[in-house]
Amino acid sequence: MKKILFYCQYLAGMGHLIRSTEIIRSLVQDFEVCLINGGQLVRGFEFPPEARVIHLPAVWEDGNELKAVDSSMTIDEVKERRKQKILAVLAKFQPDCIVTECFPFSKHKLKFELVPMLKQAKSSQRDLAIVCSLRDLIMTQPMSEEARTRRQQKVCRLINRYYDLVLFHGDAQLLRLEDSFPLVDQLNCPVYYTGYVAPAPQDNLLDTPEDIISFNQSEPIIVASVGGGRHGYPLLKAILAANPIIQASLPLKIYCFAGPFMEQSEFQQLQQAAADQDNVILRRFTPRLTEYMQQADLSVSLGGYNTIMNILQTKVRSLVLPSLNEHQSDEQGIRAKKLAELGIINLLHREDLKPAVLAQKIIASLAIEPAQNSFDLEGAKAVSSSLQELLDRKIPA
Repeated sequence: MKKILFYCQYLAGMGHLIRSTEIIRSLVQDFEVCLINGGQLVRGFEFPPEARVIHLPAVWEDGNELKAVDSSMTIDEVKERRKQKILAVLAKFQPDCIVTECFPFSKHKLKFELVPMLKQAKSSQRDLAIVCSLRDLIMTQPMSEEARTRRQQKVCRLINRYYDLVLFHGDAQLLRLEDSFPLVDQLNCPVYYTGYVAPAPQDNLLDTPEDIISFNQSEPIIVASVGGGRHGYPLLKAILAANPIIQASLPLKIYCFAGPFMEQSEFQQLQQAAADQDNVILRRFTPRLTEYMQQADLSVSLGGYNTIMNILQTKVRSLVLPSLNEHQSDEQGIRAKKLAELGIINLLHREDLKPAVLAQKIIASLAIEPAQNSFDLEGAKAVSSSLQELLDRKIPA
């Protein structure tokens, strides 16, 4: 069985972690997989038990600054420990293929550890493949045309020096790589469209008492979710403020998932706001968000990749607020606007968060049937088959 070393780093939310884990869940059926995880641990998150998981000293991004999750270490100490640990894992695991999630199209703050890993891999006497796992939108941050061109040229140099394949996790019906990276024709390796990576059902998850009650509701259900939660407080606060207005005309249940990375002070404020609202259930995280959306009459959420995948998969009515984080790119906004133009989702804007306006939007959305979609959501399976083909060609048995 061939071996794959998969590197994943999430800096703000948990979207990269969820997408990478979904891919790995498919890969372990055909490969021996070792995941290098560089992000903050999420309580209750399940990694595929068949995969070996190596946790690096975690980092996250505050604004544009890389920070250590463990405040007892300096960021320079963390960087050095991470780099040495990655190189040690590479030497010991001896993979046939390395997959870097998003790099070098993004995550350039992590080149201190990724470039040494790529150099060590290329200097090995073993012939191994190097692959980039890439979401459907990249380089959407505001920057000058000169800076954007320099960044794109740098990506081309890194891809052409080290990489054998780019796996693009999107569907050309909605977005193409050249929409956000016009230098595609300067890449010397193939670009393969896998389709979107949507979550597959997980049979090993146990129903909690809360889940059992939730999945047997007779009242209309709204699911409100904000991904990792670092930038979701304004939306959940607005939903709780609008809830009494909604309740006056339409009794329903609201399940709010605040995310594992929301500040504790913000979560406590939400708890206080929800304390006297009997129809609101507020939780940090659920690994069963897809199932909650399947039960829901309406999803109200931010617009991260994985949340959108849940919406496309379950075909639930949806109100989507692209992230309000001023330090993030407009990736969420670009994707959400395209889907709204197709009638698949409805958009929310910052000014819609006033209680009366949001209540009206929610009530109106419950009466609208979304347009159907036919996007390819089998990206995880396609990754496994494409890597099998690549390795059979590059490293024959």
